[in-house]
Amino acid sequence: MNLSLTGKTAVVCGSTQGIGRAAAVELALLGANVTLLARNEEKLKEVAGQLDTAQGQKHQYRVADFTRPEEVKAAVESYLKEFPEVHILVNNTGGPPSGPLIDARPEEFLNTFAAHLINNQLLVQAVVPSMKRLGYGRIVNIISTSVKQPITGLGVSNTIRGAVAQWAKTLSLEMARFGITVNNVLPGTTRTARLQTVLDLRMKKEGISAEEAEQRMLREIPAGRFAEPEEVAAAVAFLCTPAAAAINGINVPVDGGKTGSL
Repeated sequence: MNLSLTGKTAVVCGSTQGIGRAAAVELALLGANVTLLARNEEKLKEVAGQLDTAQGQKHQYRVADFTRPEEVKAAVESYLKEFPEVHILVNNTGGPPSGPLIDARPEEFLNTFAAHLINNQLLVQAVVPSMKRLGYGRIVNIISTSVKQPITGLGVSNTIRGAVAQWAKTLSLEMARFGITVNNVLPGTTRTARLQTVLDLRMKKEGISAEEAEQRMLREIPAGRFAEPEEVAAAVAFLCTPAAAAINGINVPVDGGKTGSL
């Protein structure tokens, strides 16, 4: 099985913490040159300095705020002028605030749509020409299991994540003949900063303690535990390898078996 990414270059978004950071670490371990893209330069420097270089990898970072698509576009275009070959793109952006769908304001949908789908589109349009020239492309979108089963209390997120999944499936059909695959990894309940937001929502809604909120969530997961960011990153990294060349247009839940749909 060919899992080597030696000589490949990956752009990883939202890569200063959580799943994005873990994905960057895993891709570097497989030999990729990794370019980190996020808004906090100090954290970007920190993560870039921790990535594996045992295979001669050279890692970069670029600063961009994903609430400003024009800034993301400018950052990636500037990067490509200096480093024109990109084989892998990992799209990853933090989710919107929680809350019932009925209470959501129109601007919440617009802002989330821009932060997720519009940024994804701009990044793909920037890197796909390089992937076509190279005959190798891997686009992996880190979304959510809400794509398959909506999550109570995450109305805006459920809506926009579903749109991203449809966008990705359509793109996968268009890109396949160029040796470019497009897949989605769907994290379930994972030990990240986002988990605390979900726990707080449950505590407030059900009037329970933090400990009870966590226990109730764990009882919903067949594996009996939360996923670790590194476990989600492993799925992301595999989909980026040569071994995954025939896997295209799919949604991969990493949730300990919680998602009820096939």
